[in-house]
Amino acid sequence: MNVAVIGAGPAGLVAARWLAAHGVEPTIFEQAPRLGGQWTGLHGSSGVWPGMHTNTSRVLTAFSDLPHDGDRSFLASRDILHYLDRYADVFGLVSRIRLNVNVTGVHRDTSRPAGWIVEHDGAAESFDRVVVASGRFRAPSLPTVPGLETFSGDGGARSTYDYRGAGPYRGARVLVAGCAVSALEVASELAQAGAARVVVTQRRQRYVLPKFAAGVPSDHRIFTRYGVLADEVLARAEVDRQLKEIVVEAGGSPEQYGAPAPDPSLFAAGVTLSQHYLPLVGEGRIDIRPWPSSVSGAEVTFADGRREAFDAILFGTGFSLDLPFLSREIRATLDLDAVHLDADRYTFHPDLPGLAFMGMWDQSGGYFVPMELQARWIAYSWAGVLPAASRADQCAAVAAYRTRRGLSQKTRMNLAALTFARAAGCEPRLQTWPQLQRALLFGPLAPSCFRLEGPDALPDAPDTFAREAAAFGAITSNELTAREREYWGLVRRPRRQPPP
Repeated sequence: MNVAVIGAGPAGLVAARWLAAHGVEPTIFEQAPRLGGQWTGLHGSSGVWPGMHTNTSRVLTAFSDLPHDGDRSFLASRDILHYLDRYADVFGLVSRIRLNVNVTGVHRDTSRPAGWIVEHDGAAESFDRVVVASGRFRAPSLPTVPGLETFSGDGGARSTYDYRGAGPYRGARVLVAGCAVSALEVASELAQAGAARVVVTQRRQRYVLPKFAAGVPSDHRIFTRYGVLADEVLARAEVDRQLKEIVVEAGGSPEQYGAPAPDPSLFAAGVTLSQHYLPLVGEGRIDIRPWPSSVSGAEVTFADGRREAFDAILFGTGFSLDLPFLSREIRATLDLDAVHLDADRYTFHPDLPGLAFMGMWDQSGGYFVPMELQARWIAYSWAGVLPAASRADQCAAVAAYRTRRGLSQKTRMNLAALTFARAAGCEPRLQTWPQLQRALLFGPLAPSCFRLEGPDALPDAPDTFAREAAAFGAITSNELTAREREYWGLVRRPRRQPPP
């Protein structure tokens, strides 16, 4: 069986690694001149700037069988790129990558009962299967603001996707639009690197979780397996309360720093990870305004009536799904738009057998762990390691997804990871690992915990996972704290969740 993998970023590389491991031959198509996807930092095809660091910890920004060099908590973008180069080399992927190849079309191969045609650079090749791993963060989504086209500031109005550092904005008055990671990180860098004035404009105030809480990366505390179990059996209001408790204990509430008070519900307000943003607000180095109502020349009018002139506007307002190479038939089957893609667990569609998608969902938290689990599910399904989902089950999953169209599509890293782990048959059972119970419940969803059992289990996974859970002093004993006992008791004696 031969498979075309479109994209040589983290998703495409990990998909190819697991396909090759199970006897399926991948050919990886990459339009850029090097592998790495967003982590290349190449202008025009990447939104990563030179000084950028991850907001996900070292442990959770890795695949299960290649640890990072060194022991830094949060890595620079160049470190991630180096890691992906090593990964491709270790697992024999370099020779399978075709660089500078622009895929322009994917459609059914009508010359045989099953198969797909991949068109690129005037050529067409037939493959048994196709994995679309071209990236969820390719097409910045810019909002409509009346008069934006008239903006006359010297720095222009553009997406943070095109931001390459604070240099051009030194001494400038900069408006940063958005409340998610890129907006807050860019605003923080500008405020610390010489911008004359930094204003963040937002539709709503989110809670802000610092990268560290008492020396432990926050993603080790908030993206846990316990959080998934709680989400499945507890009332939504109780899950909301518990998550908000973690966030506010770690970093306080925005109004304590002089920012607007967020909605009392964390689910309604949302949460963003940023280490420096709220302290900079508290120091008066970043001001906050409501959303712009209009732009006229260099002047921006906000929803509260205030007006201010700016030299530059940067929009950190998210991304649209962008898969222009898919045929009209495929797009119609998926009912694809800028936000939605109808698929069973973001991966398969019953009417498109032999076509799979990697990394096309929107979430809070790092993608490396859930993407590897998704890759294993695809490889196990196609290689016959596990039975593929039935057509009836896939149809039911797509129908369930369609009921959520129009609602927020954002999920959480731990929910996505456990979804794929269960599909791939590698969710560790608590009763099998009593010596790791606390780490498995309240520790980080480190990639090694998904090599404890199931296909491709590793004999050293228990020791590796224990070390990763204990990293930064997080989970150093198996004894639950009083709060953990309380929370685990709620999940072990579940109450019926009320209808949403």
